[in-house]
Formats: sequence, structure tokens, C-alpha cells
Amino acid sequence: MAVAGVVAEYNPFHRGHAWQLEEVRRRLGADTAVIACMSGNFVQRGDFAILSKHARTEMALQGGVDLVLELPTPWAVAGAERFAQGGVAILAAAGVVTHLVFGCESGALDPLRRIADCLDGEGYHAGVRRFMAEGMTFAAARQSAVEALTDRETAECLSAPNNALAVEYLRAWRGSGMLPLALPRIGAAHDSGEEGEYPSASAIREMVLRGGDWRSALPGAPVLSREMEAGRAPAGRWLCERAILARLRTMGEEDFWPYDGGNEGLYHRFYAAVHRESTIDGILAAVKTKRYPMARLRRMLLQAYLGVPQAAQGETPPYLRVLGASGRGRALLGTMRRAASLPVITKPGHVRRLVAEAQRIFDQEARCTELYALACPELTGAVPEGEYGTAPVML
Repeated sequence: MAVAGVVAEYNPFHRGHAWQLEEVRRRLGADTAVIACMSGNFVQRGDFAILSKHARTEMALQGGVDLVLELPTPWAVAGAERFAQGGVAILAAAGVVTHLVFGCESGALDPLRRIADCLDGEGYHAGVRRFMAEGMTFAAARQSAVEALTDRETAECLSAPNNALAVEYLRAWRGSGMLPLALPRIGAAHDSGEEGEYPSASAIREMVLRGGDWRSALPGAPVLSREMEAGRAPAGRWLCERAILARLRTMGEEDFWPYDGGNEGLYHRFYAAVHRESTIDGILAAVKTKRYPMARLRRMLLQAYLGVPQAAQGETPPYLRVLGASGRGRALLGTMRRAASLPVITKPGHVRRLVAEAQRIFDQEARCTELYALACPELTGAVPEGEYGTAPVML
């Protein structure tokens, strides 16, 4: 039996995700099991997930995923490279995944592999430095450096966001023992506001916030309805803006340095903006320059609020935390216990049996979950989950 592994956010799980699972089983066999390594309560765009990780896990399991493992916050809110490293490392460490599956605009592996090989070469790094010295943004410099080493058509793949992330998956994939499988992305483009047959997650979140017809776009709509009725969704940073501002205003200038991933002095701009602006949007606008994409700034702000810098280069998660499983997923868990190269956590209380570093990461995750509850619509309905007392979702 094939076991497909995907790295996902499912924020929320929608029809495009369901199509991907159907396509995986069409290509690899109807009995293919799917393991998702899913971001927890915070996501890579530098924001709170619209639903808690356990509610999103429930939606994913109902939609056809068999086993959901958590991507801890230091990797979930990192840039594309570290995000991919963490997700691929977890899937590889499970010891049962045969195929690494990801969506991309190109739907083809060859150009993405050429770019991945290119990005790990010295010529590429020298090119990026040269183009950035000429005033280009990092994204433009990266594409120009790749074009100089390959060709324009190959380099243009990097202009599409899912292609760019797929390249990072392929860089992290080397030596994992999994087979890569690229699937074409269907429906609306990433972050598009289109509301067609396959709207993007961004469009669906906007529908939820503005009262649109989001139910028809979500296979797990009853889960979101339940969470909204309970006051736990939709979560968002705007609901705890004062808490975020309070945290940032108590930080000294040097306290921002650990979150400046490029070590380019960006933390100076952040510190100045925090003490000059009265809103989160104002801070981000004040820090923004052509050099820094907004997603990076949102991640830095979120990391500072949570007190969680992005994972270090080469650092990988120290455990496999199970968020939920179907019947077939529970069978896979039995195999994982024998085959996994990292401890498998199904009972959070067992974390205390692990090494100190694993306990530190889990304790950090527990603190992040406490802060996530502040971003829910009703504080009385958003009692902190308590990571050590919350069991996986089992269907």
C-alpha cells in the first residue's frame, strides 16, 4: 500500500484539498493512505489560523486524510525554506511515507528539480548577493540568479508561489527515501479572491468574515459552523490587537533581534515602528519597504508576540505529535511506532518521558495555544485547550 505525505495548513480544508486527495488515490491507488503534516494554531502567512488545529484536523479527517501530525510553531510560522524542512522532516521520520506529494502551478517535476539543484550551488548565492546589491528584492534577485544559471522559462517558475514552495520541498526531500509527486494546482490562484468552483483558502476566509456563501466551498462546513456557534471561530489577530501591542511595547530594541531572520537590521525598524504606531497595520506599513515582503513582516511580528523565533537552519522537529487519525490512520500508527525515527506522541502527558529539547518545544507549543485562545471571538467559549490534556481527534 502506498502512503502519501503532504505538508498542509488546511486553513480551512476546502474542495481543492479534497480534489488533491482524490487525485493522489487516482494516481497511486484507491487504497493509498494519506498522512498530513499540518501547521498548528498559527500559519506561515504570519497569522492565526481561522480554526483551531483540532477543529481543522477533524475537517481533514472527514475529507479523506488518514493521519494528521502537527508541524510545531517554530517551523509553521517560518519562511518557505524552514517551513518545508520541518514538514518534510516529520513525514520522513514517520518511517511509513512512500511518496511526498505537493501541489504546484507547473504540475511538473523537472523544472522544479533544476531550480532546487541550482539553489544549493555557490553560483546561485553569489548571483543573489549581486542582484540584491543592485537594489532588487530577494524574490527578484533569486529569480534573476536562477535565470542566469538555467534559462528564463525555468526561472519563471519561481514567480508562482506554490512552485516556489515546491522547490523548497524538493530541497528538503533529498535523501528522505520518499518519491516526489507533483500535482497541478486547480481552481483559483493562491491568495486569489475568486469564488469559482475551487476558491482559494484566502477567498473562503474572506467569505467567512464577510458573511458570504462559504458553506458550499467547505466539505467540513458543519465543523466550522459548530466552532462559530461556540465562539471559537473565526479567530484572527484583530481580536487580540491590544494584547499583541502590549507584548511588543514591553520589548526592548535588542529583544526584536532574534526574530530578524535575515540579520539585516530590520529589528531596528520594528522597534521604532512599535513605539510610533497605534495599530498592527500601522506598524507593518511603517516597516514595509520594497526589500521586505509583507508576509515576512507579519511572520516577524507574530514570532515576536509569541516569543518563538523561526527554527534555525537545519533544525528539525524532535517528535511526531498526532493531532488525529481515522481507522486506517490508527493502523498506520501501529506501524509508525516500530518504524519511526522520532518519538510518536498520542498522549501529551507522555512528553515528560522525552528528552529535554522535545519537552521544551512542546511546552512552547502549549504557551502558543494559550495565546491562540485570545484571538477567538468569545473568550468564554475559547477556554485554552490545555495541550497536556487534549487528546487526538479520532474518527
